[in-house]
Amino acid sequence: MILGLDIGGANTKAASADSKYAKSVYLPLWKNSPLEKVLKRINAEQKPEAVAVVITGELADCFSSKREGVESIMAVACRAFSCPVYFWGHDGFARNDIINPTNSTGIIDMINTTDILHVAAANWSASAALLAREIGDCLFVDMGSTTTDLIPIRARPLAAKTDFLRLARGELVYMGLLRTGLACILPVARIRGHYVPLAPELFAIIADARLVLGHIDLDRYACDTADGKDKGRHSSLRRLARSVCADLEEIGECGALAIAEQACTEQKKALVAAMERQAERQGLERVAAAGIGEWLIAEAANTLGMECILLSELYGSRISDVFPAYAAARLLETYPVYLQG
Repeated sequence: MILGLDIGGANTKAASADSKYAKSVYLPLWKNSPLEKVLKRINAEQKPEAVAVVITGELADCFSSKREGVESIMAVACRAFSCPVYFWGHDGFARNDIINPTNSTGIIDMINTTDILHVAAANWSASAALLAREIGDCLFVDMGSTTTDLIPIRARPLAAKTDFLRLARGELVYMGLLRTGLACILPVARIRGHYVPLAPELFAIIADARLVLGHIDLDRYACDTADGKDKGRHSSLRRLARSVCADLEEIGECGALAIAEQACTEQKKALVAAMERQAERQGLERVAAAGIGEWLIAEAANTLGMECILLSELYGSRISDVFPAYAAARLLETYPVYLQG
């Protein structure tokens, strides 16, 4: 059994190369979540023969730098598994990437001999490498709870290598289906004929808007609420009202729903604009959509008149949600060093 892991700041995702196993666990690293304990449980339950890891959690603010974040996550992954662990970087599996957890110096040797920042924020690279092989030219768009990757593929992935440069080029949009603060998407709302600026405070997130409009159910609200309270519809409506410094009784349910509808409309507009920019730049005519926001990507592609390939239809909905982890596992299947044992 070959296991792939995508260890992010908010969620850790796992998938097997044969697609029979897929799981996503909300583990906010900045809250000292028990990452190692969860990985050890996965190891005990699945008993993998080898593990391929992609890392995106190095930006969590529990780490003072990306390097510290990568080193910490690598060390945890190596301690958790009783089999060889491989790390995927922007240009493929990193040098000295086979870590034998029974050798206490293995992770130290790797850190000393590898530019480990090549391993930072490389989950999109694994996904795009697999799709370049199995689908071909396309704009790969993966919307998760926090961010959206837009990776042009023309024979090979054409994105920049760092989050900083991908942000600059529009290949990374810091906007997701759940965790994005409402004011980041909707600066001003129209309520009862008034144009009301949203307070630049974390009073509500886009998941509240998605929930009250029926776009997601409670199971899909897979993150913390802004106020730490429950995720029910009434509480979400109350948080939406708070985003304009009001109580729900002040603006009513209609006012809160108006905020939700406008926020979701603006998010879709932002996604359409980001996809259009990348598609035009590279002359791409089709989109490969993945992640929990796959359906929203499909709507955006339809708006642009682009063909849309849903990875849920090719690989299954559970795999689409955790595609970078699955891609890492699939890539390890054909990795020469692994094949040589």
